[in-house]
Amino acid sequence: MEIRADVLLIVLGAALVTIVPRVAPLVLLSRIDLPRWLKVWLGYVPVAVLGALLAGEIFVSRGQLVPLASNAALLAILPAIAITARYGSIIGAVLAGVAAMAMLRALGA
Repeated sequence: MEIRADVLLIVLGAALVTIVPRVAPLVLLSRIDLPRWLKVWLGYVPVAVLGALLAGEIFVSRGQLVPLASNAALLAILPAIAITARYGSIIGAVLAGVAAMAMLRALGA
């Protein structure tokens, strides 16, 4: 198998533009002592990102808003929100949401 130089450069370039934005903040922030309030605030970022990603899936289907009365996903997310609020666990929230959705689908909702 032959490795072409142009393909190798493309792969290395893609790796570089993927790794640098992820590693640079880690390297820079590891040398700075962040204030406590900022550390607390940054602790909420994963939950906020997950919520933002899921909002489109919960409220929109096939490009249209899903009516609240027939929105099984909205019902399934309630246990996930409760787990997140109580324990702050993203994995626990995902597991609770998946289990709730499975039960709702089994019940025909």
